[in-house]
Amino acid sequence: MLSSLFTVTVNGQPIDVVRAVSSYEFASFDTTGTADIAITAAEPGFWDRGVDIEPWRFGLRPVRDGQTIRFKITTPAKLSISRPRDFLNQAKMLFLFAGAAPAPPPPAGPNVHIVPAGVHRESINPKSGDTWYLAPGAYIFGSLNLFNVDNVKILGRGTIVYDGPQDPNSDEGWMQKPDWHCIGSVNAHNVEIDGLTCIVRSRTWSIQMKDSTGLLFDDLRVIAGDAANANQDGMDWLGGGDTIVRNSFFRVSDDVFATLGNWDGYTQADMVRPGNDVRNILIENSELSTSISNIVRAGWPQKVFNSGNFTLRDSDILHGGIGACGQTFALLSLWGTNGAKGDHSGLTFENLFLDNWYSLVQIEQELPGVHGIQFHNIWALDQPPLAPSLQKGDVADVSFDNVIYGQTLSTDNAELPLVVSDGAQQPKYLPASGPVALFTVAPSFFSPGDKVTFTAIPVPGASYTWLFGDGTRAQGRSVKHRFPDAFGTDLDGTNGAGRFRVLLEVDKKGNPGDNPNQNSDWAAQGVVVVNQWHEPAGISVPMAPGLAYKIYVGSWYSLPDLSNLTPVLSGESANIQSSLRDTSGYATAWDGYIDIPADGGYTFHLIDSDGARLLVDGVEVARTGQPFAQVCGSTGNALRYDRGTIGLRAGLHSIHVEGLNTASVGAPRVLWEGPGLKLTDIPAQAFMHPRLDVIGVGKSD
Repeated sequence: MLSSLFTVTVNGQPIDVVRAVSSYEFASFDTTGTADIAITAAEPGFWDRGVDIEPWRFGLRPVRDGQTIRFKITTPAKLSISRPRDFLNQAKMLFLFAGAAPAPPPPAGPNVHIVPAGVHRESINPKSGDTWYLAPGAYIFGSLNLFNVDNVKILGRGTIVYDGPQDPNSDEGWMQKPDWHCIGSVNAHNVEIDGLTCIVRSRTWSIQMKDSTGLLFDDLRVIAGDAANANQDGMDWLGGGDTIVRNSFFRVSDDVFATLGNWDGYTQADMVRPGNDVRNILIENSELSTSISNIVRAGWPQKVFNSGNFTLRDSDILHGGIGACGQTFALLSLWGTNGAKGDHSGLTFENLFLDNWYSLVQIEQELPGVHGIQFHNIWALDQPPLAPSLQKGDVADVSFDNVIYGQTLSTDNAELPLVVSDGAQQPKYLPASGPVALFTVAPSFFSPGDKVTFTAIPVPGASYTWLFGDGTRAQGRSVKHRFPDAFGTDLDGTNGAGRFRVLLEVDKKGNPGDNPNQNSDWAAQGVVVVNQWHEPAGISVPMAPGLAYKIYVGSWYSLPDLSNLTPVLSGESANIQSSLRDTSGYATAWDGYIDIPADGGYTFHLIDSDGARLLVDGVEVARTGQPFAQVCGSTGNALRYDRGTIGLRAGLHSIHVEGLNTASVGAPRVLWEGPGLKLTDIPAQAFMHPRLDVIGVGKSD
């Protein structure tokens, strides 16, 4: 199980790196203070595309030395390390778990079982009243089966490696039987699991709980990877609940958490059979990641059950969703269609940090009813929502309180964005109930080594913590900082400009016993450090508003090289918009100039389904990833995202956008931000192009 992808040292000492599943590796080590970490990739040029260390709120940024990156942590942490926007199951990812040493084994007794370090090829089948201690370095190839037991403890720091007999091409992971999951629980009560690592290599649900209550998971690590990106949930409740999950880490291929009243197969009779209630679930202080699906899935078409009192708080969403399975993936997806029934209430999402994500909430409920859903303190640190949220049907009493993208507070449906339809009640957007984090940056543009002043708006009695995205931090309401280079936080600045993810935490002391996150707020802004400037173009021909376009017809999987192709249509458009509606099998190129209002570092964000790229002044600034087909029969491809930075002087600069339409319709979406510009779609009035009648190009519609 030793990794061939990475080697790791901590404070100069090598530690084992374990091959988990697919191309995921992990390493665990104990730390009580500062840890200097060095990671060396075996693949030449592996870090050339940059480095993404999550959670982003830690403000970590490595120093790169060829194949090796180095950084420092000062507290226990669970980290995900990969390359920027490389998150599907084919991604090469390293997970680092740095924590306190596990407690020693419990005293010997008749119901105490010690599993020593080494390889053990058998499942664990506790009896009521048992305590099992899995020593660090114990690898159990099998399952933990908790069937009809009470008062069980699983302690230590061992690892279960589950690789079962499931058919990789079909959905069999739902079954409730021994040796079918990493952890399987049926009618179990009062169970504590502390320090366990689950490695799941087969297509099955990682942890399944049926009609079980009184469950505590502490310091749990789940790593599950499936080549098909399907049916490999993190935790599923089939009835029951009364569960606490804390200080844990999940990287899975499907829903991280799913509440379902039952699941006994896929026949019509199985799907409509009423299930038991799922209630009282608390997930906190955890890091959550899925390759394609939802963070929380509640319900399913045709399912009949009730649920209530579900809370996810004080946690990081490292990656959440891409595409759809009948319903768009989101932080929360509640899918009550095709005759599904039940009362679902009391869902709370608070103090959550969104890193890479897709959409916030998708709720569809045809029959009674969904009510009492709260989103409080949701901080998206450096990426806009890719897909809009949805609230449809019998849905009421939904509130959004302090949902922030960067430094922008969502105050209405358009800003969230949210579509409300089919009788759903309009949500409430509540005023801020705590301190507000906002800051300014001066001057408006700067280069490496220049003095930059960051100033937060005053909050009486508050403290201010700055993380500059270059691995450094500072305290105070107004601070000065110098950025060391123009490579950016992710070391991916390649156009003479790099984007640094600057974070501000404003903390106001509350009453003793208060949750500290209730008295804090965060703001984020990408600031661009420029080391190379692009001067405006000299224009000598008459100009017209908008862009010129050319259309190419063909069958391609990914965006082709259009420079070698002959267009079949050309013309003018007011914006980056599709000229062919509801069809596929073509590519479009838009050309012209963009009017840059002021000198500065600009970030361009590109969103598209089938494939797109953006060039400014002949430099490729952004290119979306390969098309990714949506699952469960959903039409079209998922939205893909990329962004890039460039330093531009005020004036006109050439712009070239390409978009492919193979399985989806519509044009690429291009957003910009820069000095005095909040993140927004580029407006039509910013585009100009040479008049086609003057330069001798014919038009056709």
